[in-house]
Amino acid sequence: MRIREIQILLNATLLCGADMLDDEVASGFGADLMSDVLAFTDSGTLLLTGLCNLQTIRTADMLDISHVVFVRGKCPDESMLQLARECGICVLATSYTMFKSCGLLYAAGLPGGERDDG
Repeated sequence: MRIREIQILLNATLLCGADMLDDEVASGFGADLMSDVLAFTDSGTLLLTGLCNLQTIRTADMLDISHVVFVRGKCPDESMLQLARECGICVLATSYTMFKSCGLLYAAGLPGGERDDG
């Protein structure tokens, strides 16, 4: 699914990464615990989170996650957006809850991005 489609589905605001709107993501993962993100996701996943701090961007960068959606009306400050730009991460924000955001994306065909470690 393309980021442009995700932006429309979630009625999201693009905060940085306009050049990445035509990027595709293969799956999505929603979490507020960065330890869960580290344990259960891989690169290429769309990260949905309500945790709005620098650690979120650092975690995404460490996992080569290039697309982050902040849910529940959370809006990153300029230092977060600057770090996201430096790391090449596209950032969107939606007022929708995590549950609604994930549900809309899943219903539109985006699968969950959980790592299957067996």
